[in-house]
Amino acid sequence: MKKNSPEIMLLRRMIEESIERRLHTPADFDFLADVVWERTHETISPTTLKRLWGYIDGADSTRMSTLHLLSRCVGFNSWDDYCKHVEQLHECESDEVVTEYIKSKELADGDCIEVAWLPNRHCTFRYEGDNRWVVVAAENSKLHVGDTFSCGLFIKGEPLYIDSLIQGNNAPVTFVLGNKSGLTLLHKC
Repeated sequence: MKKNSPEIMLLRRMIEESIERRLHTPADFDFLADVVWERTHETISPTTLKRLWGYIDGADSTRMSTLHLLSRCVGFNSWDDYCKHVEQLHECESDEVVTEYIKSKELADGDCIEVAWLPNRHCTFRYEGDNRWVVVAAENSKLHVGDTFSCGLFIKGEPLYIDSLIQGNNAPVTFVLGNKSGLTLLHKC
């Protein structure tokens, strides 16, 4: 099965929730391999887990035996039982945004917003109109004062995708801030 299928992505999220830990470092994958052993008395390689989470490159698909083992790790009898559970969830994957957000089109030219993300990144942006922004303050970030970009929506707790980032004489690029943990601060100043 393709490792980027919705079922596998949900299984990864369920595993992270069950161990109360997001998997970002080699030590995290070692920890999960130990948890799998404790819960199932079967071994799984941290390298297999790294491939499944996309931490390292590897095969695009995952072995059924791996999926059975990880399904059992979160309380199901098998991968098939897990898939039946997913079908019964009736969980809507699309919904309105109910967390704090800022829409560019609702701001006046010259308005500023502050954002922060892990680890220890902080920026202030000034709105220039037409979804265009300029960086006016930056701490511990790859963004610099004077950089410009386009963005129409900022959502607290979600990654921030910015388009047409121009830094100096470099060609415009698309960039993401807070890719793993999202924005930890979103404030109109």
